[in-house]
Amino acid sequence: MSTKTIAKSCASCAHWKSTAPAKGECRRHAPQSILFKVEAGVQYEAKFPVTKAEDWCGDYTAK
Repeated sequence: MSTKTIAKSCASCAHWKSTAPAKGECRRHAPQSILFKVEAGVQYEAKFPVTKAEDWCGDYTAK
């Protein structure tokens, strides 16, 4: 009997959305606030974490 092993990676996770070749966003949790400096001061944005397709984490859920 052969068993097929599925690689637990972002690319095969139900919470991951591809945005570019081999890159995407983890949609498991709400976007996270980030802060960055611009010429006129500081700006805030909410973004989903960006990951590589081959990355993985403990919240993996198969598609």
